[in-house]
Amino acid sequence: MKNNKKWISLGIFLAAVAVLSAVDQITKIMAEAALKNKNSIPIIEDVFELYYLENTGTAWGILGGGRVFFIILTVIIFAVLVFIIYKMPLKKKYLWMRITVILLGAGAAGNFIDRLFLGYVRDFLYFELINFPVFNIADCYVTVGLILFIIMILFIYKESDFDFIKLNRKAKNG
Repeated sequence: MKNNKKWISLGIFLAAVAVLSAVDQITKIMAEAALKNKNSIPIIEDVFELYYLENTGTAWGILGGGRVFFIILTVIIFAVLVFIIYKMPLKKKYLWMRITVILLGAGAAGNFIDRLFLGYVRDFLYFELINFPVFNIADCYVTVGLILFIIMILFIYKESDFDFIKLNRKAKNG
C-alpha cells in the first residue's frame, strides 16, 4: 500500500509538471506569434516589456550553442527530481518541498522542450529598468523553486529531514 502511494505521488508530480510546462509552452507560442521580428511591447514604460529572443545558452546567453550539453544535463536533473519525489516521505511536512520540486521540474521541462525541438529557448519577459536578461515562464518556475529551496534549507528543514534521499544500501560485513 505504501508503495502504491509513492507511485501516486510520482504521478501527481508528473501531471503537475506537465500542466505547468504546458502553460510555459502556450505563453512561448503566444509570445513568438506576437513578438517575433517585431518591436517590443512596453507593459510599464522603461521598466518592463515583452521582447522576443531566441536564446541558445543560459542567462545572458552564457554557454550559447551548448544544446546537447543542456539536453543531457536536463535529463539528469529531471531523473534526480523524480528520484527525490519517489523517495520523499508522504507527510504534510514535505508539502512545500514537493511544490519546490514540481516547480524545478516544470522549469527544466519547459526549457528542455524548446531546446529539444527548436534548438533554442524562447524568452520574452524583459525588465528594462535593471537590464535583466530576457526570460520566460519556465525560468520563473526555476527561480521561485530555488528561492523556496534556499528558504527551506535555511529556516525550515534540518539536515536529518533529508535522510530519505540517501540510498538504502546495507553494509556488508567481512
